[in-house]
Amino acid sequence: MQRVVVTGLGVVSPLGNDVKTSWENLLAGKTSAGPLTRYDVEKNPTDTTFACEVKDFDDSEFLDKKSARRLEPFTRYAMYASHVALRDAGLTLDGELAERTGVIIGVGLGGLRTLEDNHSVLLEKGPSRINPFMIPVLIANMAAGQVSIATGARGPNICTTSACASGLHGIGTAYSEILLGRAEVMIAGGSESTITPMAVGGFNAMKALSTRNDDPATASRPFDRDRDGFVMGEGAGVLILETLERAKARGARIYAEIIGYGASGDAYHMAAPPEDGSGMALAMRAALRDARVNPEIVDHVNAHATSTPVGDMCEIRALRTVFGEHARKLTITANKSQIGHCLGAAGAIESVFSIMSIADGKVPGTANVSNLDPECDLDCLITGSRDQDVRSVLCNSFGFGGTNCSIIYAKYAD
Repeated sequence: MQRVVVTGLGVVSPLGNDVKTSWENLLAGKTSAGPLTRYDVEKNPTDTTFACEVKDFDDSEFLDKKSARRLEPFTRYAMYASHVALRDAGLTLDGELAERTGVIIGVGLGGLRTLEDNHSVLLEKGPSRINPFMIPVLIANMAAGQVSIATGARGPNICTTSACASGLHGIGTAYSEILLGRAEVMIAGGSESTITPMAVGGFNAMKALSTRNDDPATASRPFDRDRDGFVMGEGAGVLILETLERAKARGARIYAEIIGYGASGDAYHMAAPPEDGSGMALAMRAALRDARVNPEIVDHVNAHATSTPVGDMCEIRALRTVFGEHARKLTITANKSQIGHCLGAAGAIESVFSIMSIADGKVPGTANVSNLDPECDLDCLITGSRDQDVRSVLCNSFGFGGTNCSIIYAKYAD
């Protein structure tokens, strides 16, 4: 059976536009939430006036200005992170390798900004003035498509769209493609940039967002008793996956190995998990079963933990169900306390951080926890980063529609 390893990383995040900067800021406990700048808040008033935005993004190294103007940020983030990840892996795609390399980029919502702009044009000037590039620019699979065009990858080209699990499902599906022998290398991850009036207004209408407008920096507080909703984020995370055989043959640096992937459905509610977290537990168990390991091999959990009152508790209950007494030995962290909830990109960016925990021997803390929710009484790492020899990480993502995904990353050993 094939083994699949991670040989390259790329990230665009609210904490930085490369892995080193993002990782160092994460370990330092920095947060990224601030006032909304993506649009005029006064003209589009909402209950929430802040988000975790990507700052100082510059992709001019890989994309000319004319092409950049035609693309949505979610596509540009994916292209940038993919180029960086390929360079990190030391790979250039040509010849037979290009045909054996695929791209899967998960995207939850796609080009809302383009849709909103062109809807305004439709109402004000009529359909004849709609931008002819509107459709190809806004569709969610354009991130994977443009990565393929830019890198030459001609293998499987897919977009996974499963709400906030899109990115992690993208990595899991890419892992499966290699196991099935359909590709030798996969550019896999997730991307999202939907901090727009429509998206913020929509999540506000659901009462899903924090409204702590007087203190954005501490608004995202997973596991805290006083959490009041998530903070929107944006960005992209990309991994280079390849067969172990191929990676060893070319002397590649191996960050980690993917040993298990699990997915499940809640079959319960469109926007809320069952209170016992049973659907989440099914995904975690499926990942452990896929890896053929006992739960005790997991020592770190990168939790989905969005900072919503219901979701965090359900995940803790699911962890107790799956891990039993071992749950108290898990080091659990929630990156969203510092980068917000990056929706379709969340699981991919958090995968980059999970792998860095294995590679660097450090686990980032969970910021903004002043009063730990008594229901979240496991080791939710609320007192800063920790030095730890991490053998394996369970990374979770869950999304609307009751879609659940878990992946286990492990330290590579022959």
